[in-house]
Amino acid sequence: MTWSFLCLLLVIASVSYVFYLPGKLFPGPETTRAGYLRERKDAVYENLRDLNFEYKAGKVPDSDYESMRSSLEEEAAAIMAEIARLEQAASGVAALRPPERSERI
Repeated sequence: MTWSFLCLLLVIASVSYVFYLPGKLFPGPETTRAGYLRERKDAVYENLRDLNFEYKAGKVPDSDYESMRSSLEEEAAAIMAEIARLEQAASGVAALRPPERSERI
């Protein structure tokens, strides 16, 4: 009887510990599409640097190097084009917005 009670108490404590949520959760900063694209651009550039290093070290054959380099460069170009498009759209929206007037009392 006491062992079953202790086991039940242990199970309840374990389940409540695993599924307990504190009163306030602090999510990370909200990411935007432009922020995601900048992070992806940095990752692609880092991959290009790594690929160049491995090619110069002789770890990657010429044919593989050319194909991987061209695909990474195409991806980088697509990312840069989308970033430029988003920034242009943001500046166009800012230009269309009427200037704020300061009201004097």
